[in-house]
Amino acid sequence: MAIRKIVTKEDPILRLKCKTVEKFDEKLWQLLDDMSETLYKAQGVGLAASQVGIRKRVAVIDPGDGLIELINPEIIKKSGKQRDIEGCLSCPDQWGYVVRPSRCTVRAQNRNGEFFEIKLEELGCRAACHEIDHLDGKLFLDLVDEFVELTEEA
Repeated sequence: MAIRKIVTKEDPILRLKCKTVEKFDEKLWQLLDDMSETLYKAQGVGLAASQVGIRKRVAVIDPGDGLIELINPEIIKKSGKQRDIEGCLSCPDQWGYVVRPSRCTVRAQNRNGEFFEIKLEELGCRAACHEIDHLDGKLFLDLVDEFVELTEEA
């Protein structure tokens, strides 16, 4: 495993739609392992492949109860509404309120190409929506309705 460099908002790859994963091989597994290690080192909640310079529909999230690997994810159901402060590993020191669904069902593939569905709530739903936006070339900054400054005391 290796820590990958996280690209910042100026990198054009973050504005490109990622490509569907078709090969489920050791190269993909290495990417997933590297992404999870990078996520934990950066103390984030989610990381998309585009954030480490790879244009593939791959994301990892850990909303607090363990790592979830999402390959070719799509939100198939969403409900409720939550407004909370978001940040992004690719947008250091920028924070803002974003409205997202409070519950969602994501259909994705695992590292072996097997399809699964997962129901997520609150932070899990927020993280999945945020990372899937990355895979579609969108940044949370596009959705912020109010920017905030966070201090270390907050």
